[in-house]
Amino acid sequence: MKILFVHQNMPGQYRELVQWLAAQGGHELVFLSQRGDVKLPGVQTLVYKPFHTPAKDAFGLAKDWDAAAGAGFGAVQAMQTYEAETGFRPDIILGHTGWGELTFFKDLWPQVPILGFFEYYYTMEGGLVGFDPEQPPGPHAAYFNRARNVVPCLNREVVDLGHVPTLWQRDRFPESFHDKMYVCHDGIRADRLHANPDAQITLGRLAQPLTRGDEVVTYVARNMERARGFHIMMRALPAIQAARPNARVLMIGGNEVSYGRESDHPGGLRGEMEAEIGDSVDWSRVHFLGRVPYSDLCRIIQISRCHIYLTMPFVLSWSLLEAMAMEATVVAADVAPVREAIRHGETGMLVDFFNPEALAAQVVDVLADPEAYAHLGGNARARVMRDYDFLGHCLPEHIARINGLVTTAPPIRI
Repeated sequence: MKILFVHQNMPGQYRELVQWLAAQGGHELVFLSQRGDVKLPGVQTLVYKPFHTPAKDAFGLAKDWDAAAGAGFGAVQAMQTYEAETGFRPDIILGHTGWGELTFFKDLWPQVPILGFFEYYYTMEGGLVGFDPEQPPGPHAAYFNRARNVVPCLNREVVDLGHVPTLWQRDRFPESFHDKMYVCHDGIRADRLHANPDAQITLGRLAQPLTRGDEVVTYVARNMERARGFHIMMRALPAIQAARPNARVLMIGGNEVSYGRESDHPGGLRGEMEAEIGDSVDWSRVHFLGRVPYSDLCRIIQISRCHIYLTMPFVLSWSLLEAMAMEATVVAADVAPVREAIRHGETGMLVDFFNPEALAAQVVDVLADPEAYAHLGGNARARVMRDYDFLGHCLPEHIARINGLVTTAPPIRI
């Protein structure tokens, strides 16, 4: 089968699917992206440039659509050129609907089916906007939300079928989208993720490696930001350290902002929070590791006695599901998208997002009596295997949906 993937940040949500298809052989796979630095065996990487980008002083309410139209036109022009040079015309297109890249492909290839990934729909209730009282929405927030939704609304008519990873994400979209969507996670390779009692990690400032025998607390986010509860995590540190003098906290993530407003502090949110909690924390027992290689990330979670996952109501992180697959004892924010994966007391422990004291108390209890929580890890892995495992659950569903749309090539076999 000839398959075109479209995602500005290759491989994005297609990380597992595109690699599995390439490993099977017999498919012609082209990945259209703005990134040229990612190379996958068996996949032709094709870079496009936006035809147009909005000016810095462009009208704010039109800026998202302005950028999306430029990306979409740049993407379709790149494929026009590639088709003229190679004769490639896909049997199906898989792509993200959020940045406009898919917008014009029906005008180029009307008969080619499109399976679009729908990630997030902005509203004033139930999501990021307005959740944190420390960052109240501005007077024009509702208008900007509606303007951001222009692109997915247009792409609803472009795609033949929509894919959304979780029920919570689906329910963010109006009901008019639902009959064109199927719900199935992108999938994580749980077959490669397991608990490891022999795992250890070496840190530069410590003489001995950290192991499962140490009181290790972990926190992971792509960026240490408010949307992922970094400020709450930091405010819980003094109480955790006071109660557990041997505990070490390992923080993984960048110091940038993926979602929401940036901190006004010159050191970013990390600098702001370090200034807020000051010398109430023993900083020698807090380790900011930045972004680490995936193999190191796994070993860090494998030695964790308590893994903290904080998020405002937003897209569920792969890192949570990966930690669950590795049988971590998870303490997580009690918000709707997390409750879809974690049941309190069964597959993890849930705490009020806005209560750092409750977070600290729960973490301290896990550190003090790990045996009382030992059942959570196995249950968490079983939960992942049921609904989030790529090979066992997600892959068959995605392949069935692809096969159901394609009429110009033999079906993909698993």
